[in-house]
Amino acid sequence: MKKTKQINIKQTLVLARAFHFLHSCAKSCLLPFLTLYFRQLGLTPEMTGIIMGTKHLISLLWQPLASLLARIYNRRRVVINGSVVCSAVVALVVLLFPPVDLQAHINACNGSNVRSTPSPVEPHPQVTFPANGTSAAVGRSSQRPVIRTNSTAEVKDKSSVEFHTTTRALVRQKKSQIKRDTEEHKEEGQLGFLSSLKGMDVQHQLFFLILITVSVWELVAAPLEWTADDGLYDYLDFADASDRYSSAGVWPLLGAACGVGGAGLLVSRLNCLIAGHTSRSAAHFFCYAGASALALPVTAFLPLYRNKHHGKANRLLKAIRLVRGSRRALLCAVTALLVGVSRSAVDNFLLWQMQDHGSSELHMGVCLSLALLSQATFPPLAVRLTRLLSSGKVLALGGATLGLQCLYYSFLWGPWAALPAQLVSCLSGGAFWWAVKSQSDDVATPGSERSVKRLYDALSLDLGSALGSLAGGYVVRWCGLAWLFRGVAVALTLWCICLPMLQWNAPHQYRINYSRLLAADASEASDSESEQERDWLDKAMDDDYGRRLNR
Repeated sequence: MKKTKQINIKQTLVLARAFHFLHSCAKSCLLPFLTLYFRQLGLTPEMTGIIMGTKHLISLLWQPLASLLARIYNRRRVVINGSVVCSAVVALVVLLFPPVDLQAHINACNGSNVRSTPSPVEPHPQVTFPANGTSAAVGRSSQRPVIRTNSTAEVKDKSSVEFHTTTRALVRQKKSQIKRDTEEHKEEGQLGFLSSLKGMDVQHQLFFLILITVSVWELVAAPLEWTADDGLYDYLDFADASDRYSSAGVWPLLGAACGVGGAGLLVSRLNCLIAGHTSRSAAHFFCYAGASALALPVTAFLPLYRNKHHGKANRLLKAIRLVRGSRRALLCAVTALLVGVSRSAVDNFLLWQMQDHGSSELHMGVCLSLALLSQATFPPLAVRLTRLLSSGKVLALGGATLGLQCLYYSFLWGPWAALPAQLVSCLSGGAFWWAVKSQSDDVATPGSERSVKRLYDALSLDLGSALGSLAGGYVVRWCGLAWLFRGVAVALTLWCICLPMLQWNAPHQYRINYSRLLAADASEASDSESEQERDWLDKAMDDDYGRRLNR
């Protein structure tokens, strides 16, 4: 008989916390500063928005599919380790692309106000045919020589053998030109997209190269988080300890705070240019690669459950049906989508706004780190807050707080001006996601809580961020950074004001907690005979409904 392997729950939880800490630390070393690096390269706001929107769309589609395939074919460890290594390597490829205007980049780094002008476009080469001491310049589009003479008498004096020789020479030249043009068109058709890049300006060439690189980067990086999370949860669930996995939730926030704060401090202490003409912002990419290398030994020892049953493939579809069948769940989904759109404006362009008001990487890193630490402090406050407000009201409060933060960001005046707004991130971030989890627990059936929660995550973090990035870039282009934040603040605040009224008109639909009902039935076993005659299920449901109405 095969001996059953002993499961060490404490060791599994330690490895899970270490993985989430290092993975979040690696991402935060680079991702918050990525759009700022694109700005330094010379990309426009709409180009930056398209790149980030494409990144979120790839994550939306590829992340669940890659996790599903890794589970079906039992290749979770291969996917995790390969994602850690490949994402670090592909991210460094972005450093190979020079800025649009290197001299202007150097002058800006040196504090010079001299703006370099681009070199003029060189004219097409010309072909000159001499005729009696006079040269005629013929463009590239026409290869037929123009013969000029000093008088018409000289032409008449030429013999007809000379005329046929010139004609044959012109015919041979025309045929050779047609052959060369045909070969050039054939080569251009074979090269396709790469040949079309040659006809673009330097800025668009850089944009398409970065777009391709970031897309490949997201393809190799997206499967990591979901695949590792599923493997760890299934492993603990096999030992009936999945409820203890939620204790690792605060470690990603702590890792992200250390990553963004540490990277900002490190980059601010470097010279403006390192290794020649390379900007010091390249250190963010090296920090990302280094933190990923530290996470690799942890991923190698993660205890992952080898799932041999494939009946979980339709969980996402079931989660969609559950959310669609509840009006309150739909309101929560719309709120999560709008918060994702608004959050993309902060993630993509807050550092642009801070840079315009004199902030350095040190100011940016400290402000972002403080916001993450503020979110980490919400769980101890959740018990007191939920005694005063229901989850629906907390959801509206979190969204409205984010709107007020965006309105504050539009009026920045100095390097440290954004710091006070980060203190209320415990409401705009921590309280909001607590309310989303509470709403998902209410609508989910037993076993589908994680799927419903992931559906809300995808709506906000992926779909909402993608739509917000695509639209935000064009808004910044035509209206400016300040009006982007003001527009987001007005739209989100108006929705959160209307949300409580919409929730009040929506019917209550709650999942029945059967374990609580059984416990209540056991405690009432010693009651009088008349009380025992009542149906315990109806009584418990009435008590639960009345308690929620009082909230």
